[in-house]
Amino acid sequence: MSKFGTKAIHAGAEPDSATGAIMTPIYQTSTYIQNAPGEHKGYEYSRTLNPTRHALEKNLAALENGNYGLAFSSGLAAMDALLKTFKPGDEIISSNDLYGGSYRLFTKIFSDLGLKFRFVEMDEISKVESLINAYTKMIWIETPTNPMMNIIDIKAVSNLAIKHNILSAVDNTFSSPYLQNPLDLGADVVVHSITKFIAGHSDVVMGAIVLNDDTLANKLYFIQNSCGAVPGPQDCFLVLRGIKTLHVRMDRHCQNAIQVASFLKNHPKVESVFYPGLSSHPNHEVAVSQMNDFGGMISFITKGNRIEDAKKVITSTKIFSLAESLGGVESLCGHPATMTHAAIPKEEREKSGVVDALIRLSVGIEDVEDLIEDLSQALEKI
Repeated sequence: MSKFGTKAIHAGAEPDSATGAIMTPIYQTSTYIQNAPGEHKGYEYSRTLNPTRHALEKNLAALENGNYGLAFSSGLAAMDALLKTFKPGDEIISSNDLYGGSYRLFTKIFSDLGLKFRFVEMDEISKVESLINAYTKMIWIETPTNPMMNIIDIKAVSNLAIKHNILSAVDNTFSSPYLQNPLDLGADVVVHSITKFIAGHSDVVMGAIVLNDDTLANKLYFIQNSCGAVPGPQDCFLVLRGIKTLHVRMDRHCQNAIQVASFLKNHPKVESVFYPGLSSHPNHEVAVSQMNDFGGMISFITKGNRIEDAKKVITSTKIFSLAESLGGVESLCGHPATMTHAAIPKEEREKSGVVDALIRLSVGIEDVEDLIEDLSQALEKI
């Protein structure tokens, strides 16, 4: 099963041995009968392992070309587990443009537990290397970044991490495994908010980690079981179902997004558009080299950079729904400064370009003509 679409549909999913059901059953059980103490069929307690979750974890590993997949109750729970592999005094270098929840987890939770985080713009690898010292243990990146759609060179960061014998981890949420495979580019760890494009239907909250290293995988399995932030079987079933159309959905997201981005770029009331699929994007060539396509996420700023105009646009759309999150089949719009990135202080937000007038779009799979018409009528309100 070398092709993505085939893996999406079949990897980890075997017909039920009892009934022949082609869909992985929802094993809605907390415990399992043992023949004798310690003698069971591979499952003893559903926090430790559940057959529905197990099938999903094998599928996720296959999609990212990894050896190990672990599912968690949210994307932040997955990050939390990874950060628990470090000790007080360890340092982590992170891209300065990142999801507000990630920033909050770093600075409000794990900083108090003794980890140190250094944030840097990663447009040049020398800026990253200048921060590496004897205490540095990991480089954390998002690419494309949330919400400025910056592209970070995964291979360059991974090679730098190898050079200094530290980990490299990539939040691959905006791309999904269909568009980008960080492990193939040298990264050690891939993290996903499964909630977004992978599940794809705005009905599940979940996260995942995929990796190849045996030792680190064993640590993470221990943390997963010991801390218990695992998803239930119903959610795992829904994600398995969603993944079966991931490649089809992502193709449509990408097709729609490039047309929406081009429309916005040429609109007289739009000042700036941030989308890696545009040739004007500063790291477009890096995106071409490491992505199969450019995804469904776009950010833009209205002419004049006025927050009242941004709010007028996002409250005037009829198909783009004003809501948190992203990656579902329906189109969403949001205001990062007051929604997804409100946890980041204004001064820090604006350093990375997240100004008060920035609008973020999650372009869905509706008819693109309707999406463009919707944005057009909203922009005419300012």
